[in-house]
Amino acid sequence: MSLRQKAAQGVLWSVIQKWGRAGISIVTFVILSRLLGPEAFGLVALATVFTTFVEIFLDQGFSAAIVQRADLEPEHLDTAFWVNIFMGLLMTVGGLAASGLIASFFHEPRLTPVLHWLSITFLISALSSTQVAILQRKLAFKSLAVRSLAATTVGGAVGLVMAFSGFGVWSLVGQDLASGLAGVAILWRSSDWRPGFRVSTKHYKEMFTFGVSVVGNNALNVMLRRSDDLLIGYFLGPTLLGFYTIGYQLLLVIIRLVTEVTNTVAFPAFSRLQLEPERMRRAFYNVTQYTSLIAFPVFIGLATLAPELVPAFFGEKWTPSIPVMQILAMIGILQSVLFFNASVIRASGKPLWELSIMLLNTVCNVLGFLVAVRWGIVAVAASFVIVSYLVAPISYLALRKLIQVDFRTYLRQFIPPLTASLTMVFAVVTLKYLLKDLSINLYVEFSIYVLTGVLTYVLVIGLTARQLYQELLELINLVLPKWKFRKI
Repeated sequence: MSLRQKAAQGVLWSVIQKWGRAGISIVTFVILSRLLGPEAFGLVALATVFTTFVEIFLDQGFSAAIVQRADLEPEHLDTAFWVNIFMGLLMTVGGLAASGLIASFFHEPRLTPVLHWLSITFLISALSSTQVAILQRKLAFKSLAVRSLAATTVGGAVGLVMAFSGFGVWSLVGQDLASGLAGVAILWRSSDWRPGFRVSTKHYKEMFTFGVSVVGNNALNVMLRRSDDLLIGYFLGPTLLGFYTIGYQLLLVIIRLVTEVTNTVAFPAFSRLQLEPERMRRAFYNVTQYTSLIAFPVFIGLATLAPELVPAFFGEKWTPSIPVMQILAMIGILQSVLFFNASVIRASGKPLWELSIMLLNTVCNVLGFLVAVRWGIVAVAASFVIVSYLVAPISYLALRKLIQVDFRTYLRQFIPPLTASLTMVFAVVTLKYLLKDLSINLYVEFSIYVLTGVLTYVLVIGLTARQLYQELLELINLVLPKWKFRKI
């Protein structure tokens, strides 16, 4: 099987994993938002600011090194596994010890027991990271999809049962722990790799040399994504953070749904092409455009329909989340374009470049958050969007140097989805105006707008981008060769 076929089938299983997981997560998230208040979501968001940041240093970039290395030896895997286990135990103990101090920092004593239990996730992650990296390297996304879907289902079921039983914030904690434990059990049952004891200082140094830049980049990425939560929680309290979280959380699920589907496959596939810049450039153009075909209408549609979506699915109590969701939807559009830049840079063996770009992005955004937080959660969201768009061209310049990306070709890719998305918005907004005085059930009204938007978008793409349509059929035939879709 060719690399293109493996990558295409990898995308299929990544779609099953990400879309299935996102579907389960969204349903669970919507039900939990109906059962729990903003304080519960705010408390867990504050706790995960700490756990998410600490967990970055657990893996030390070894997973990325395992996927990227051309010459992988058994000693690399054994060393990565046992170092991760040691770090997982160390961080679990450290998390238990530091939870009181973190709660005092936020002046929120209810954080202490939440952090105690969430610290266990460090050890859970340590048991998974090497196995996941091996499967990613093999492009074995079917196994990863099964594991992810089952773990998300188990976690969601536990969270919902606890919420219906009145456990409040502990429902969210239980959901996280149950999902992690189920994922470990399924992963070890489905994988045939088992660790030995061939731990080597030499192999540790080889992986650490590559991984240290990846760790730095991931740390900055988490700072970028979670510094707004930290500042809102510290200055404005858990309730307003809860409103911000609801506005942002759905967006994050959709970002992962739309962009990480192909990005999961892109890094290992780009790594195979690191010595062939022309092929990598073509692959980069294709994956960016295919992703934008989904990302543009989804995020622009989310901004347009947030006033109907939030009360219909989350309830009227979450109305303050609407403007946050509308503004942050613009980040989804940007990230759909930039997600693959980092994959190309890392696959080209330039993790320090990626780190430098992320450092600039993080510093600028944190400064923006510090200025904006005094004006509330909507100002924080607006700051995130404005600064991110201003810094975005730096990433393009790095790609231009590495694989000679042409600026005009790069931008032309986005004309069809942008044109179709704007036409879709015009159709939906016109329909909103025509129906504004009619008494229609909110769910029916929302469904009408979504159906109108989808049909308009598909029609415009079909009429204005025929060649792109043919390319998509070729890709579908690679993924599903037995189905043989015909060209028109």
